[in-house]
Amino acid sequence: MVHSLKIRPQIKSSQILSSLLVLTVLLFLLALNTGDADIDLYKALLQNDASIDQMIVREIRLPRAMLAILVGATLGISGAALQGLLRNPLADPGLVGVSSCSALGAVITLYFGWAGSVWFALPLGGIIGALGSVMIVFLLAGRSSSILSLILAGMAINALSSSLISLALNFSPNPYAANEIIYWLLGSLSNRSLDDVAISAPLMIFGWLAIISSYRFLNALSLGEDTARSLGFNINHQRWLIILGVASCVGAAVSVSGNIGFIGLVVPHILRPLVKHEPGKLLALSALGGAILLLVADITVQWLPTEKELKLGVVTALIGAPFFLNLIYKQRNQLL
Repeated sequence: MVHSLKIRPQIKSSQILSSLLVLTVLLFLLALNTGDADIDLYKALLQNDASIDQMIVREIRLPRAMLAILVGATLGISGAALQGLLRNPLADPGLVGVSSCSALGAVITLYFGWAGSVWFALPLGGIIGALGSVMIVFLLAGRSSSILSLILAGMAINALSSSLISLALNFSPNPYAANEIIYWLLGSLSNRSLDDVAISAPLMIFGWLAIISSYRFLNALSLGEDTARSLGFNINHQRWLIILGVASCVGAAVSVSGNIGFIGLVVPHILRPLVKHEPGKLLALSALGGAILLLVADITVQWLPTEKELKLGVVTALIGAPFFLNLIYKQRNQLL
């Protein structure tokens, strides 16, 4: 007796990308309609009548929702890029110290007053900090597939950055400076404006383009350095291009949102099986996945009935830490 074979239909990456894009747009509209004030969103967006509803949307909710998409996409695509570059599933901007060093760079500009005198000092400080951390981790663990070496390098960088941020907090010249430093430690998108979007968006988009331009290299690198080199890729050039892209977009993101962790670790792991573990295809999906996750987190903190709004970094840590522990548990044999 001949049995017919049932072929499971496979979902194409373009279909997944389209679905994530639609979900991102829906969450963006929901974010614009989320807040303490009850407004007419349709009227606020489409009618130019200078009403209170329009002012609330354009001056408060629109920048916040836009930054949630930009920052979330940055953390998602950076995590996917670092995991592909280091060929290590535990790499992400927070775990390897990129976010904390970027926050340190931003804190230094706040501590010395440079952020108030020069408009580009804050994002520039974040970029320099991010670039420094990626370079250190790459030198320590980039040529090794050891998960343990990556974790140790990230722990060392995070510990040093945290201690220097605490030192700046301890010697902050006034309470306002101390509050600003605490903001970078916890992460938030509240009280942001379109000026923050205008300053950070070009640098984030530049970083995205640098990373996405290397998608073929990441696919080849997954087969080994010798294979990538035989296909005509300049290994050092491509590595530095990805490092520059990650530093640029993460530095700009942290300069407007503070330190928000775990998105770059969680999102690529969730989406990687959907693209058959191809690093290149994972980049765009991780960008949209990161945007979705941060939009959901930001909407959630506004819905929670707390006296003070919960910071985004706290929410993402509550989501990401159990996921990270579970991942460590599954990878425990490789750590030994």
